[in-house]
Amino acid sequence: MRYFQGKVAVITGAAGGIGLALARQAAARGMKMVLSDLDADRLQQAAADLGLGPDALVLHPADVSREADIAALADTSFSRFGAVHLLCNNAGVGYSRLTTEHTAADWDWVLGVNLMSVVHGIRHFVPRMQQQTEPSHVVNTASAAGLVSSPGMAAYNVSKHGVVTLSETLYAELSAQRAPVGISVLCPAWVPTGIHQSARHRPPRFGTEPALSPQSAAYARRMAQAVQSGKLTPDDIARLTFAAVEQGQFYILPHRKILQAVELRCQDMLLGRNPTPIEPPSAPPETGSSKDTP
Repeated sequence: MRYFQGKVAVITGAAGGIGLALARQAAARGMKMVLSDLDADRLQQAAADLGLGPDALVLHPADVSREADIAALADTSFSRFGAVHLLCNNAGVGYSRLTTEHTAADWDWVLGVNLMSVVHGIRHFVPRMQQQTEPSHVVNTASAAGLVSSPGMAAYNVSKHGVVTLSETLYAELSAQRAPVGISVLCPAWVPTGIHQSARHRPPRFGTEPALSPQSAAYARRMAQAVQSGKLTPDDIARLTFAAVEQGQFYILPHRKILQAVELRCQDMLLGRNPTPIEPPSAPPETGSSKDTP
């Protein structure tokens, strides 16, 4: 997908972080947009910052963990603009604690937002995008956590691994069908956003966050420090993402040094070794150390 002027983008998780940065890039390219987020107030503020009129911007608050909300988002997008050319399944939450301390509600929340929202986005948008005559593209936001397995982040890791393999599977299917829909999977490492504070937006139906044990609390502190220490900004990630969409690039890996940890994991498999332990995050991802993987 090389042309954006006048085209339509749908972005979830658009009230802040990478989602809002993607919206800024889309606006700079003259795109019309449908923006969605759980936080309606922050979504309104984001829209004000973009400065777009009602003819070019639609706000659609939604709980993306609910399929019905994604279906309604798709209906709104296609009824308002008649087509969707860029779908960014970007909404996500962060969560850190010992694997054995994850509750069933924790798993439902994290997988619901991070993985099932992408599943539902594909189901309700892609078939309609395939029927369009113009090229279109899907960007699924995963994480470097979808490529490696850092301790203290079980539900998050599982959700992001799921997004990666889902995207790879869809890519193979669309390629075999010669569909006019491209796809990319975005796998950044640490980026200074508010993802480490996701629990404050946890819907009541998933219950309150359980108390942390001392070890889980240590993991959570390290994750927060790592997020805040990231050198690439959300705007950097968004620029790289749009460049990748223009080039039809599938894997978007803004933090290239993460590939060292990915290669180590593959070597463990090829050589029949047990997994090489990965230390919890404690430094910016740009150092290239295996401890810097999210």
